[in-house]
This record gives sequence, C-alpha cells and structure tokens, in this order.
Amino acid sequence: MAIDRLNGRAAAAALGAAAALTALLPLPARAQRIENSVAIFAALDKVTAKISRLEVPLNQTASFGALKLTPRICYTRAPTEPPKTTTFVEVDEVLLDGKEKRIFTGWMFADSPGLNAVEHPVFDVWLTDCSHPRAPVRAAPAPAAPPGARAPTPAEEPTDPDQPRRRRVPR
Repeated sequence: MAIDRLNGRAAAAALGAAAALTALLPLPARAQRIENSVAIFAALDKVTAKISRLEVPLNQTASFGALKLTPRICYTRAPTEPPKTTTFVEVDEVLLDGKEKRIFTGWMFADSPGLNAVEHPVFDVWLTDCSHPRAPVRAAPAPAAPPGARAPTPAEEPTDPDQPRRRRVPR
C-alpha cells in the first residue's frame, strides 16, 4: 500500500513536471504576411493565344482587352518561408454599349491559379506574384486573459497565420 502511494506521488510529480515544461516551450514560429504595393497578373487572350504580364499598383485600374482589373491588397511571405501569394481583386468587363459589368470580386491565389481565376469566354486572368513590399503586417497583441482563465493549448492555436484566431467565451 505504501508503494502504491509512492508510485502515485511519483507519477503526479512527473506529470506536473511535464506540464510545466510544455508551458515553457515556445509556440511554433509563424510567417509574417508582407503587404505589397503592386500585384502582378498573367492575362491570356484566347483568340490570339497571347499571354501578357500586367503589373498593377494597388487601387489603380489596368485594362486588358475588354477587362479592367483593380487590385485592392496583395500579400506575400518572406523568401525563406513557403510561398503564399494572395490578392483581393475586382474585375469589370466593358460591354459593347460602354457600360461596365462586374464579373469577379474576390481573392486570387498564385499557388492555385485555377481556384479563383477570372473565367471569361475571351480572356483569362490569374495572379502570379506581388512586388514592391511595404512592411510586414504585424499581428495585434493578444488581449490579457481574465484571472482564472486557462491559456490555450498548442492544439487550439490556429496553424495558419492568415486564419483568424478563435476565442472561447468563458461560461
């Protein structure tokens, strides 16, 4: 019986030490998003089979055939990190009567050009890169935890820095 009590205390001490060491380990490093001032697109004219490179500054509009592209934001990562180039873009088509019709609004991903590329009967447009970095986007500091609240475990932390963090509301 005394041996069982000692084994239980030893196990509890080992478990406590393991929990303390786990709390001291740093969280995995996360890549910072770099905001750029120019989005680079590839545009295909399906009639002539000509591919053009379009470098469009943010919040400015470039024309390709009957299309007008206006990038709003363009993010990349450091060259030492896995690539993840994204842009939010609006694409309008100039119709024969001169009116403009919005045919695409959303995110484009350079590593998955077919995922959210502009599909048009005559033109295709997709993101290839961003250039002219401004500065890394800084993550907002985490709010202080209320007294008695537990810290999130690494399994609860989001693994992708581009995904919003979820907060659990104490009940």
